[in-house]
Amino acid sequence: MVVEDDGLFAPGHPNAILVPLTDDVALVIPDLSVAIAPTAENGCARPCWAASHLVATTSKHRLTATSSRVTAEQLAAIRRQVALAVGIEA
Repeated sequence: MVVEDDGLFAPGHPNAILVPLTDDVALVIPDLSVAIAPTAENGCARPCWAASHLVATTSKHRLTATSSRVTAEQLAAIRRQVALAVGIEA
């Protein structure tokens, strides 16, 4: 799931910040994950979690757009958790 793709990286480095979705409860840290219930909008087939502590980056050239979306509230929570995980917020 792309959580940030504008304004953070210089134009010469078109990268995106990613948070993986998982249905593996063993990977979930409750305070650093957002539950994602299946909906038509998010395209999930079963309950899963956005594992914010497993944040990564990749080139935008490697991404493929989809119509799947999380809610604005879920995205805001994920972004807060990423900031916490990398030490930007306490």
